[in-house]
Amino acid sequence: MNFTQTKLARGAAAALAGLALTAGAAVPASAQQIGSGVVNCDAPGNKQIAGALIGALAGGALGSNLAKNDRGTGTAIGAVAGAATGSYVGCRMQRSDATRQGAYGYQERTYTHGGYRLNGGLSPASFARDGDVYRATTTINVRSAPTTGSARVGQLRAGQEFEALARVRNSPWVLVGEGGVGVGYVHEAYVVPAGGGRYAARY
Repeated sequence: MNFTQTKLARGAAAALAGLALTAGAAVPASAQQIGSGVVNCDAPGNKQIAGALIGALAGGALGSNLAKNDRGTGTAIGAVAGAATGSYVGCRMQRSDATRQGAYGYQERTYTHGGYRLNGGLSPASFARDGDVYRATTTINVRSAPTTGSARVGQLRAGQEFEALARVRNSPWVLVGEGGVGVGYVHEAYVVPAGGGRYAARY
């Protein structure tokens, strides 16, 4: 292995170490909070991780070349900056993908039931129209059917507002809407109208 290869290998190792340190510093305090950390984006996908790794390697190499007196420090700083930049770009790409597909996996395949368009993966139910804006009081799973045992198709974060298309009749479940399409169900115990009051009536 010649000098150039050795320098590149050391730069890559330092870059990866910098990425690990950056991720480790950013994630533990909020490991359960979606959307925080170098490799923890609030949209699904792997582009943020790839961006952070590529950014760490590129930043580490650039930092090594620019730091004339202390290449180790330059490599580490470059790796951290590159990882952060790559992470940001990757997360933006994931969010863009999620916007095209819908935050809860909404795609072109839908069907109509009871006067509502539903995502193809949702179970139908008997609905009573709502059409208000609600807010999650805590982090809550969005389900494919109005039962706690059904598949999770998404998640609402505490404080996040959403369109409530309908209530499920004789049931404490709310149909979550996205662009007029039902994308999942949430339990009423964990949501309130965005205006702040509780439900005015049970259907």
